[in-house]
Amino acid sequence: MASRAGSSLLKVLGVAFGVAVIVGNTIGTGILRTPGDIAAALPRPALYLGMWIAGGVWALLAALTMAELGAMIPRSGGQYVFARRALGEYPGFVVGWSDWISSCASLAAGALAIGEFSGGLAPALASRGAAVAAAVVLGFTALQWIGVRTADRTQQVVSLLKTLALGGLVVVCFALPHATRAPAAAALLPVGLPLLTALVVSLQGVIFTYDGWNGMLYFGGEVREPGRDIPRAMAGGVVVVMAVYVALNLAFLHVLPLTRMAHEPLVAGAAAAAIFGPRGDHVLRAIMIVSLLGAANAILMIASRVPYAMGADRLAPAVMARVNAGGTPTVALLASAAVALALLLTGTFATVLALAAFFFVLNYAASFASLFVLRRREPGVARPYRAVGYPWLAGLLLLNSVAFLVANVVGDTRNSLRSLALLGFSYPVFLAIRWRRRLVAEGR
Repeated sequence: MASRAGSSLLKVLGVAFGVAVIVGNTIGTGILRTPGDIAAALPRPALYLGMWIAGGVWALLAALTMAELGAMIPRSGGQYVFARRALGEYPGFVVGWSDWISSCASLAAGALAIGEFSGGLAPALASRGAAVAAAVVLGFTALQWIGVRTADRTQQVVSLLKTLALGGLVVVCFALPHATRAPAAAALLPVGLPLLTALVVSLQGVIFTYDGWNGMLYFGGEVREPGRDIPRAMAGGVVVVMAVYVALNLAFLHVLPLTRMAHEPLVAGAAAAAIFGPRGDHVLRAIMIVSLLGAANAILMIASRVPYAMGADRLAPAVMARVNAGGTPTVALLASAAVALALLLTGTFATVLALAAFFFVLNYAASFASLFVLRRREPGVARPYRAVGYPWLAGLLLLNSVAFLVANVVGDTRNSLRSLALLGFSYPVFLAIRWRRRLVAEGR
């Protein structure tokens, strides 16, 4: 399918896609790996569940806030688009650069997880996790090359299957009889400052699992009615994710004591094994592979829209803005896949995840700040939807993002310095691109 320079993306997406991409983009690696850490930090059921509810409320309020920018500026590209318009070219370039890298890192992390789970189902794949991960990235790249309608339908189907599969697991956990377990001794709950630290760290971990609530913002230029559909999709998507997360954690608590969950690398697998034995672990791994495949498709779609938008603005090579007849930004798609492959083949899961966490929070802060700047500088621009609770809620979300960013730097200085190094590298790249753009404009 030939690419066409300067073409526009196709306006064919609606609310169903928005909910599907948020569910697909959000429910993935985090819900598989985080519960054990939260259970270890907060060994009380009420506090444990409270963290998952609080994280969902945070994501919902953030979605209802950021939907204003999506409805106001219906362009594909996500947070880069907002930061460039509100904060200027270089801040926009920094957000775009970091957002793109973090999305590619998240794709690599999810693909690596698929490789890990595949090894448990097929022993022959146990030592080939990286190869499986690479095949996932290449497979979705080929699928999305066909066109945005195909990617849309795929996302809706896989997200629906993911939700039904996880819902079925919840029902089975509560409905099927399982072996009576002796009550486990409750772990000691920290008090004072250690408790506050545990709450903050746990909330940060839970909020990371909700990352993906902003997925619809990356497709503004492809939504049929962005002023109406973007807010609806963002609210609906977060509510579905929150319901799945809370239900899953209630099911985990029904099957396992918190002390058993603590530090468990895959709580869902332990819960299934406790009910079904070894077969339960295999069934769950298959469910999680389906879940992560849905995440991989969504993340790759999202990642490709950032360099597309930057290419259209000449803050990335103009070739990034090429679109084929199916509505796919082909060069941006290939570049995103290449970066994800480089990360998964050369780095470790922990390093990729740590880099992504820093960038996610940084871009949230920039986006919330952009809302304030545009409200003040462009008060007359039509806003089909206005942020709930502005300015107080938006201000609270901005402060929260800054606090998490500081906590990330203090708590993981080594990886934060690596993230900052990547950000620093963006400036000479920005200068080179601006210089090249000037030469092209002058005809040299």
